[in-house]
Amino acid sequence: MAIYLTKESKVLVQGMTGAEGMKHTRRMLAAGTDVVGGVNPRKAGRSVDFDDRAVPVFGSVREGMDVTGADVTVVFVPPAFSKAAVMEAADAGIGLAVVITEGIPVHDSVVFHAYAERHGTRVIGPNCPGLISPGQSNAGIIPADITKPGRVGLVSKSGTLTYQLMYELRDTGFSTCVGIGGDPVVGTTHIDCLGAFEADPDTELIVLIGEIGGDAEERAAACIKESVSKPVVAYIAGFTAPEGRTMGHAGAIVSGASGTAAAKKSALEAAGVQVGNTPTETAQLVLERLAAASR
Repeated sequence: MAIYLTKESKVLVQGMTGAEGMKHTRRMLAAGTDVVGGVNPRKAGRSVDFDDRAVPVFGSVREGMDVTGADVTVVFVPPAFSKAAVMEAADAGIGLAVVITEGIPVHDSVVFHAYAERHGTRVIGPNCPGLISPGQSNAGIIPADITKPGRVGLVSKSGTLTYQLMYELRDTGFSTCVGIGGDPVVGTTHIDCLGAFEADPDTELIVLIGEIGGDAEERAAACIKESVSKPVVAYIAGFTAPEGRTMGHAGAIVSGASGTAAAKKSALEAAGVQVGNTPTETAQLVLERLAAASR
């Protein structure tokens, strides 16, 4: 079926009345997402018209949850206010907070992740494209028209590569695509998604996209070796990155041999994961694995 987000999910948008919030709320609604309200204390009591649907604006996440039964919030709040927005959502007891905002100070992320965990709120992000369960719901900025429902699960650090693999495998389709973000500190990890996809009876194969920097992919490889029975195909961005240079995401920091694409590929292959050298080759490996499983 899906992980974390289904057709039953009821979504609030913190920052819905801003330019980005308005644009992407319209796109989420067009994708079939049940957006039940926005949150802006200065505009509480109003509603915003999106084509044929008027979406109410609430003064707080708690009010929005009490009135609508919302269980997901998508955060389009400027970096300086994102920590308070996530902590407010956690205080209200919401189940899932998808933090799209880029440029949040790492210290703020550390604080709100710990706070959300204590309150039982799962955080995806920050600096992420969100997640989509095609044909069911879309929470964030992932294009909804480049793929279809299917039996492949995707977890990715990179938003752009999320879109590319979705497009490359558009005829195959996905159960859920999760963009976890590439900051040094993120809420939901590769390992979290691997466990969720492993438990999802309708996910047949998992695609993992990583990139240079940190050791998240090496830790994911250890998890796959120990506890994932489904086939996993991976791609690591950054094989051509020059040594000694910080590239791309804030989390893409390489120190010596640690964090390089080659080191990550080796760790994943040692766990039985096929690793493509390009996104297109990765998609081809997925098709070959699916074809072999169906024979």
